[in-house]
Amino acid sequence: MTRPGLPKLIATDLDGTLVRSDDTVSAYTHGVLDRVRAAGIPVVGATGRGPRLTELTRNDIRAADFLVMAGGGRVVDQSDPAGPLVLRDERLRGEVLAQLLTDLEAAVGPLTVMVEASDEHDAPLWGDYHPSWPYPDRFEARSRAECLSCDVIKAFARTADHHVDDLLAAARRIVPPEVATLTQAGLGFVEICPPGVDKATGLSVIAEQLGVDPADVLVFGDQPNDLPMFGWAGWARVAVANAHPEVRAAADEITLRNDDDGVAVYLDRLLSR
Repeated sequence: MTRPGLPKLIATDLDGTLVRSDDTVSAYTHGVLDRVRAAGIPVVGATGRGPRLTELTRNDIRAADFLVMAGGGRVVDQSDPAGPLVLRDERLRGEVLAQLLTDLEAAVGPLTVMVEASDEHDAPLWGDYHPSWPYPDRFEARSRAECLSCDVIKAFARTADHHVDDLLAAARRIVPPEVATLTQAGLGFVEICPPGVDKATGLSVIAEQLGVDPADVLVFGDQPNDLPMFGWAGWARVAVANAHPEVRAAADEITLRNDDDGVAVYLDRLLSR
């Protein structure tokens, strides 16, 4: 239930929530987020994008004081005058991922697997190319052995025979949460993150630093990887109208679609009331 007054921290997902289907963020949205900051409310961009996409992310949410990236595995404080400060950097061990994939393939069949191993600017994903992956310009074909030879920021997996929600449900039955965190972000792939990593635990790092209670946090999202922060935040949980059914069900309120600047419209009304 929405609380009275204004929240003390606002976090929004990017792709499918703040960012429109044409991969742009409107001038109106940027302007409303600037007003949020001017009102003294810190803004957080909370995204599944890895740190290799930091510059793109900063451009999409210019008002952000903090970034929660890689689904919670990388947390960056952008408010420090000395420059961005990394508050959290989690990795999944290659040998753990290897065993996890072996167990999963034994149950569901062959997987198409990609890994995000590098945090260098615009670094490619490695692994098995699949034509459904929407970003082929940031991909490099590599063997499974090469992909598992180092610790990774996250991994992506899909099968030909399972809808992503069904694969996620199966994977969660097989992989304990203390081994890895499993989710999906609307790209058709199950995302495999280090244990204990999700957007809620990423946001909690920021809230602790700022002395903000989760009950005073407002969040926006559209996909299952946003559900942990919906469960964590208490001021209000707002889904865009185009959100996954599970996210809509978990929301206190539904705003307009991402293509209709739903986040900005909600915040504009909040600041104006």
